[in-house]
Amino acid sequence: MKVVVIGVGVLGACVGWNLSRLGVEVIFVDAGRPGEGVTNWSFSWVNASNKTARKSYFDLKVAGMAAYRELADAIGPGSWWHPTGHLRWADDPAQLLKTADLLAAWDYRVELQTGAEVRRHLEPAVAIPDEAPVAFYPDEAWVHGRQLVGCLTRLAVASGAEHRFGTAVREIDADWTVGLSDGTRLDVDVVVNAAGPNAAHVAGLISRHLPMRREPGVVTRLDCAQVPVRRAMHAPHIEIRPDGDDSVVLHSREVDALIDTGEDPAALARRLHERAQYVVPELRSSRIADTRVVERAIPIDGFPSVGAVPSVPGYYEAVSHSGITLGPVLGRLLASEIVNGKRDELLADFRPERFVS
Repeated sequence: MKVVVIGVGVLGACVGWNLSRLGVEVIFVDAGRPGEGVTNWSFSWVNASNKTARKSYFDLKVAGMAAYRELADAIGPGSWWHPTGHLRWADDPAQLLKTADLLAAWDYRVELQTGAEVRRHLEPAVAIPDEAPVAFYPDEAWVHGRQLVGCLTRLAVASGAEHRFGTAVREIDADWTVGLSDGTRLDVDVVVNAAGPNAAHVAGLISRHLPMRREPGVVTRLDCAQVPVRRAMHAPHIEIRPDGDDSVVLHSREVDALIDTGEDPAALARRLHERAQYVVPELRSSRIADTRVVERAIPIDGFPSVGAVPSVPGYYEAVSHSGITLGPVLGRLLASEIVNGKRDELLADFRPERFVS
């Protein structure tokens, strides 16, 4: 069996690596470089605490967290894996405490601490009011997405996978001949659409309608002489996480809402930096290194589209927001489905057939 994986972000890399482990001939295709698109410009937070509206989605994300621990055992943790937990606090703690109670009832580990306790035991550089309630989720993590994708693609290539990076897909014929922008034509048995924000375009090449939500986000990286925080955190109005030994990542939904006002990315980055300084005063001496506005890969109803499309035999989708959290589990489940035809119940609510043309 020969499979082309279109899009080599975290989802495409996880699907391709799992397929290669099952002995499948894999060809990775990406218009850019692996892991350098949305995967590199996401908050990259591995969690289930932020998705409680639908229990099946929460369960899928919990499975994603478990799959990360298995992945770290399989390929080695390296510098991509940071299981240091996650902190969240809010101006109005009522919803925070309500969510913590719900998660505890679902056997999801959460520890309630005060701001003073957090500074004493976890994050001494963070400015949190002494008595403010803070939820600490010890099983959550952050991931260096680009490094993870690079590791998985290298392992897959070492097992015989091929790649066509810097090459876009131009057409897909009915006999599964995939035409690339460099003139190459690939004869394959299966097409996996893991093209992220471009997934609707790829689906359209086979006359498949995949409705996507437009939801841009802005992420800024700061250069730091010394990173003052150890874990991902959601503070009021700003999200902060480390990004290695000399960098910090910033994001805010409130700042995302300003993208369409015409404010340029540099101004948005300054807003993020200003907000971050209120939470971590040591970031005043840091420097804005890079900022990117990207389209998130979100199907129209907000949930993943993963699996076979029954009306188009040989075509599979792997399209989802929360791709960082879900990559390892979706990669494993989809690879098994492609090779063995097994449809896992974890994906029952997220099948592509719910979108009909």
